[in-house]
Amino acid sequence: MRKVVVTGGPGAGKTALLETVRRHFCEHVVVLPEAASILYGGGFPRNPDAATQRAAQRAIYHVQRELEEIAEAHADTHLVLCDRGTLDGIAYWPEGPDTWFRDLGTSLEAEYARYYAVIHLRTPAKRNGYNHQNPLRIESANQAAAIDQRIAEIWSKHPRRLVIEAQDEFIQKVKRAIELIRELAPNCVHLRAEASP
Repeated sequence: MRKVVVTGGPGAGKTALLETVRRHFCEHVVVLPEAASILYGGGFPRNPDAATQRAAQRAIYHVQRELEEIAEAHADTHLVLCDRGTLDGIAYWPEGPDTWFRDLGTSLEAEYARYYAVIHLRTPAKRNGYNHQNPLRIESANQAAAIDQRIAEIWSKHPRRLVIEAQDEFIQKVKRAIELIRELAPNCVHLRAEASP
């Protein structure tokens, strides 16, 4: 079984890509929901103070870990695609990474080892399609770009980090991501016969 992170800043297209994967890949592929959306969509506080931000990121980390454990428990799961990875929380943490690692009792190496690969979808600039259609997205285009850059730095040393730059046409981004997922997947994983990304 391989776990692959699909990451990127707000508005990068992670959710749309993973919905496409969910519809078009075989039953051996599990797509996990985004932990932050589960928490914030359920009413978890989203205040700007540091204490609330730290509490939120700790909660997101633990929800992410439990989602992954559920997927790993099924013998017929061969590829798990995560809507963000555990380390993404550092991009939203009010202090530096050292306190994040200390608070969560983990290390960069331990978190890298959790994932077979990382696909980073870059956030588009406002002129190239950044929008606020997701009601849980509160960041401006500039804030989204800054978060995307922090995410790039967090995952930069992962041995299988693959970057897909923002495109004028989003479908090109999706097609490239699907190609990468197929390359990363075990041989038993395939597109459904009727599917075309």
